[in-house]
Amino acid sequence: MSAAAIDLRSDTVTRPDAEMRRAMAEAEVGDDVFGEDPTVARLEAEGAALVGQEAALFTPSGTMGNQIALHLHGRPGGEVICEERSHVVLYEMGAMAALSGLLPRTLPGDHGRLDPAAVEAAIAPEVTYRSRTVAIVAENTHNMAGGTVYRRPQLAALIAVARRHRLPIHLDGARLFNAATALAVSTASLAEGFDSVMISLSKGLGAPVGSLICGAKDFVYEARRVRKMLGGGMRQVGILAAAGLVALRKGPAGLAEDHANAAYLAGELAAIEGLEVDASAVETNILICRVTAGWFPGGVPPEGPAAAFLARAREVGVLAVPVSRDQVRLVTHKDVPRPLVEEAVRRLRSLAAAG
Repeated sequence: MSAAAIDLRSDTVTRPDAEMRRAMAEAEVGDDVFGEDPTVARLEAEGAALVGQEAALFTPSGTMGNQIALHLHGRPGGEVICEERSHVVLYEMGAMAALSGLLPRTLPGDHGRLDPAAVEAAIAPEVTYRSRTVAIVAENTHNMAGGTVYRRPQLAALIAVARRHRLPIHLDGARLFNAATALAVSTASLAEGFDSVMISLSKGLGAPVGSLICGAKDFVYEARRVRKMLGGGMRQVGILAAAGLVALRKGPAGLAEDHANAAYLAGELAAIEGLEVDASAVETNILICRVTAGWFPGGVPPEGPAAAFLARAREVGVLAVPVSRDQVRLVTHKDVPRPLVEEAVRRLRSLAAAG
């Protein structure tokens, strides 16, 4: 890889800027396991307020936040209804089964969005020979569907199903601020009615690490106990919480630019022979690109279209990730401004021209 890398693998690759590093260096800290870290307390209070919940708990990762919620909402042997390509199914290492004895009941979605009628139909009847449905999970934005967004009426319909059946409903809102930006609404309006909400600080918002699991005070009290059980009790972690505060306060303002860059990138890639992108489906900062046989004049290499494309792209310093044998994902973020996005397009065009 001779050219300087343009990293579009994920919005998790962002690095803390000078303001964030300064906040980390100057953070007031205490022992958070004893509840004595004032910077963590501020982060949790501000995060909870932003999503309209009573309280929040700082966790090392969004996966831990999701799994804490499922552990508290479910019980061993129960089924969790979720979209078939959701993060809790594909990218959390089977944790709901391994840690909590839960089974995913997966449903196909409309670009990642669950159909409330299908969810209601999937709820197990109350009989003695079936696992009970114990929870519902929605993901907003939906990663593997290309950053797609639930509108509030869709969420309200899902929540109504949960209420009719007295089921808890969890929101995997790792990129909830992206969804709110795309719809020009508040994050609280998208989180309203959920029994728990996880938001990530280390994706588009730009913190180096950390997420928040939010909910009622009693829920968060129990979440603190589960976090400790999972090894997530942290000590003078105000150093990281300080970065999270900067991310919460400053990060959302840059998301519209990330979305505009993703829309631009999608349009440009769609015009390159051998690449297929539905630019009209790009709502936030994620796009899914299909690599076709047209990219390979000499025939598709045995490793498959996605792997071969990514290897060639890496040679010219453009980084992305595979999501299937013939699809790759590209994610825009604050560390790749428009000039670098344009440069990435030029490099990929040059590859296509070279054949």
